Amino acid sequence: MPQRLAVTGRSQEPRMRFAEELRRLRTERGLSLRDLAKAVGWDASQFSKMESGQTLGGPEIVQALDQYYGTPGLLVTLWELAVADPTQFKEQYRRYMMLEAEAVSLWQYSVSRPPGLLQTAGYAREALAAGGLKGDELEQQVDARTGRRKVLEGDDPPPFRVLLSEAVLRNSLRDPREWRGQLEHLAEAAAQPNISLHVLPFGSGLHGLDSTDVMFLRLPGGRTVAYVETDVHGELIEDVSKVERFHRTYDAVRDLALSPAKSQKFILRMLEEVPCEPLT
Repeated sequence: MPQRLAVTGRSQEPRMRFAEELRRLRTERGLSLRDLAKAVGWDASQFSKMESGQTLGGPEIVQALDQYYGTPGLLVTLWELAVADPTQFKEQYRRYMMLEAEAVSLWQYSVSRPPGLLQTAGYAREALAAGGLKGDELEQQVDARTGRRKVLEGDDPPPFRVLLSEAVLRNSLRDPREWRGQLEHLAEAAAQPNISLHVLPFGSGLHGLDSTDVMFLRLPGGRTVAYVETDVHGELIEDVSKVERFHRTYDAVRDLALSPAKSQKFILRMLEEVPCEPLT
């Protein structure tokens, strides 16, 4: 196969192409980062991080830049491609992320942390930092994790059933504001029509997923795969019989959990326990 020609000479990697386009649009207009910040209304440091590829930013800031530069839809399209690019994830997770983006329905059980699909940026940052990431790599992985939310968005998002061990709601972040934001995000997610959230309270007894996170993805065509993760190992399972065994265990755990309505009330009670920030 003949080698594909690079017509523009710019990067063909989605994340870097997005950063290059941001720099090009600003420099062609002779603007400094401060000029851009004053005109668009975000901090100059945020634009600097986006132009260097440290972060992708969110859809609001990208839409504002599209409007300012008079490039309707261009930057948003490049941003969406960057967010969806599987190469931003660590290599061992890339196949799973590609399958997750195709899923027509999802089920998850979480032992001690909220599912990645429902983590706020603040939660993801502390969790990834605890795993040893820092600097640019940390910010890139925060973007990658929070960007996965697009799977649950759109006009016809797939159904997502989530089982949370009570430990997820008890293992708080160091920053009360970030923890409050995460609990609020879970409560809001529980109210979405495509998300069914169940809390498994302490005292429910031992079960087959005591120390195992598991996510099931039903794919177009009806095939279901599972991703199983313990403290020391993660594995994508595609063997039908193994997936079925895990799914039966998942169903048994779901039978022990609270209903979605009671689970939402449970989360709201957790919110009431979070200390309020002092007014200073």
